[in-house]
Amino acid sequence: MALTLYVDTARWRAHQKQIQDQFPGLIPVCKGNGYGFGHERLCEEATRMGADILAVGTTYEAASIKDWFGGDLLVLTPFRRGEDPVPLPDRVIRSVASLDGVRGLVGARVVIECMSSMRRHGISEQDLGQLHAAIEDVRLEGFALHLPLDRPDGSDAVEEVIGWMDRLRAARLPLHTMFVSHLRATELARLQQQFPQTRFRARIGTRLWLGDHEATEYRGAVLDVTRVAKGDRFGYRQQKAASDGWLVVVAGGTSHGVGLEAPKALHGVMPRAKGVARAGLATVNRNLSPFVWAGKQRWFAEPPHMQVSILFVPSDATEPKVGDELVAHLRHTTTQFDRVLDA
Repeated sequence: MALTLYVDTARWRAHQKQIQDQFPGLIPVCKGNGYGFGHERLCEEATRMGADILAVGTTYEAASIKDWFGGDLLVLTPFRRGEDPVPLPDRVIRSVASLDGVRGLVGARVVIECMSSMRRHGISEQDLGQLHAAIEDVRLEGFALHLPLDRPDGSDAVEEVIGWMDRLRAARLPLHTMFVSHLRATELARLQQQFPQTRFRARIGTRLWLGDHEATEYRGAVLDVTRVAKGDRFGYRQQKAASDGWLVVVAGGTSHGVGLEAPKALHGVMPRAKGVARAGLATVNRNLSPFVWAGKQRWFAEPPHMQVSILFVPSDATEPKVGDELVAHLRHTTTQFDRVLDA
């Protein structure tokens, strides 16, 4: 009895192949919780795909993943002086986002991040004059641009990359490889056509692993079902049942990420209205669970426990049975499954 991630493996891998074909030389990203699949599984998939580089989030992830992936590992978090030393093999490439960072990595393999319209981190145009001397002491793998997902100002992602290419070329810096994130396949093709001497390498995580929503599904197994009548008290807080129905104990609690949500960027009136409605219902202890039964998303009977959730299913629905599985709409990047089963 578990929270299970079911993977339609043939369909999932067909999607991976489609993305590989659209982005030649892509670098798979494996960070955080491994997009819900786990690091070991994604390392296996990246190896099967023939990837020569795997991008990871941190040096700690690189240390734990290095035995599962035999190619190079690109750490996406930029190096900072004073960071905790983590023993890593020479096949690890460090991202760096400042002149001081480049100077602190003498002899290392590095990718230098340029400041994009993300405004997160990266070298500036003013740094380029001093960068030429600094890179003589490192093994430069290329430059990188991490681009935004949305462009409400109507700006062009390709033009942003071209702008940086022109600046780097004017500073007489090598342009043999550019690492890019969040470009469309057509945009990447435009760049490759305009700069045939440069190899553009797309770093892709979400689109690669989670781009086909029908290829994966979470399901929680029913562990117990208890009939209750309207007014019966139940649970840690001894709340009253609002009507006749069943308390359904299902696998999947806070330790799995059930009931936990990362903040979302809401656009438009309707999504914002739904957010306000959800917040209002939560103030009266009405919280919609991610579990679906008989075609409807069911309410939590009380806040989810560590490893299970208790739902309330009203008597006008079909009675769940122990061993049934309820589909759960969970966010892959915040979910920990008990097991994964390949279809």
